[in-house]
Amino acid sequence: MGIIFGVIFHFIGGFASGSFYIPYKKVKGWAWESFWIVGGIFSWLIVPPLAAWLTIPGFADIIKNTGISVLGWTYLMGVLWGIGGLTYGLGVRYLGVSLGSTIILGLCAVFGSLVPSVYYNFFPKDGKDTITMMMQSHWGQMVLLGIGICVIGIIICGKAGTMKEKDLAKNGDAAAVNKDYRFGLGIFVAIVSGILSACFNFGLEAGKSMADTANQIWVAAHPGAGNFLFRNNVVYIVVLWGGLTTNFIWCMVLNFRNKTFGNYTDAKTPLLKNYIFSALAGTTWFLQFFFYGMGESRLGNGASSWILHMAFIILVANMWGLVLKEWKGVSKKAFNTVILGIVVIIVSVLVVGYGNSLK
Repeated sequence: MGIIFGVIFHFIGGFASGSFYIPYKKVKGWAWESFWIVGGIFSWLIVPPLAAWLTIPGFADIIKNTGISVLGWTYLMGVLWGIGGLTYGLGVRYLGVSLGSTIILGLCAVFGSLVPSVYYNFFPKDGKDTITMMMQSHWGQMVLLGIGICVIGIIICGKAGTMKEKDLAKNGDAAAVNKDYRFGLGIFVAIVSGILSACFNFGLEAGKSMADTANQIWVAAHPGAGNFLFRNNVVYIVVLWGGLTTNFIWCMVLNFRNKTFGNYTDAKTPLLKNYIFSALAGTTWFLQFFFYGMGESRLGNGASSWILHMAFIILVANMWGLVLKEWKGVSKKAFNTVILGIVVIIVSVLVVGYGNSLK
């Protein structure tokens, strides 16, 4: 039953991540950097401590009593993850939405799910699954198989996106033509983004001792109740400080360069609605990791949790594309290809879930 709930929690988190950008579409008259940092302040500064305060008594003491080295590495991984998020946009700009997203999400899924287990193969730690343990056990082999299937599904969805762009361009849709297409630079940026975006998972691993402390306190107070669902909420605070640092600096640079500081007080725009929708988007974004932590506490395997998280994000994002009729006007072959990609990703989720049930 714990495995089922773990998968459900990851689906909710993936749904939040795949849907968070929709409220931003309701923001009127603001530049991207303005609504992005307003939403980000809620995502990375306001909501995480609030969630920790609601779920982890004494969370501030846990952070205060954590060693500088742990806090430093956790924060640094957050900074690197923030750079990965920012370069994501450049990857999409130079390669197009489909190819750019496919490469970035694929690398993020693979690196984020496998690198920690490879790391623990060289630096063993109690309670941590190594890549050797996974390769030598039936449950681990199933999880690795699921990861491989997920990557195939991502590639298929990317292929469908490429076919879509060609179809729209052939039909005379000028908006579908990427005038900034630069394959060499795009591939380099996409690889950087994919690797650095996976640093969020590395940050969770670096700050695991804080989560373990929260879990120990919970277990002592609730014997027999299992692991603490919200133990990762204390780690998010530090990781997201790093992400806030990167994004805040870059958005301020863009505000200065584009002369958009006036957005925040421009009475000609619907200020209240813009702040509300930006806050809603930012809060929804954080919920992905709120539920990710709950899912990870039930599955107990970093590789499984990360690949499920990424798979559900891709799945939900593609489903939104179908609901919003983004595939209208494309060939039947392209449409069937994206459906195939979605089905393959669903299969990968089921395989990973099954593998965890064997553990």
